Amino acid sequence: MKILFVNGSPNKKGNTAQLAAALLEGKEYETLNLVDYRINVYGQELPGDQLDEVLAKIKGADVLVIGSPLYWHTICGSVRTLLDRFYGPVESGSLKGKLFFLFQGAAPEKWMLEAGDYTMRRFASLYGLSYEGMATNRKEAVRLSAKI
Repeated sequence: MKILFVNGSPNKKGNTAQLAAALLEGKEYETLNLVDYRINVYGQELPGDQLDEVLAKIKGADVLVIGSPLYWHTICGSVRTLLDRFYGPVESGSLKGKLFFLFQGAAPEKWMLEAGDYTMRRFASLYGLSYEGMATNRKEAVRLSAKI
């Protein structure tokens, strides 16, 4: 089973990565830090775009864990850009496997968490993934780990 953790945080060893470590404890996984890749925003055609590299890793995963800090009341920009860029190059229903979402921030309001969860549910549904849930803290991550 190939597990890929897509870390949207600019802090490679921060809270988002710590949630992933709790979720994936005892399992072998690869971390893809979005800050290490250039992914142009939707509609841009600038040289050096690395979306194809990122998509290849995502398509090869049996378990996809997307982690995002909560910035400006929502999913962070790097994860949002990645999701936006799926339009076009990725066909509906073309992915396989399970999706887990890690979403954490300082004192988020309920509606913020619900919006992030809704986005990931829709993303999973559109692209053929089985959405297994969201964790916002270590306790929830450990509970979710049983689904992997």
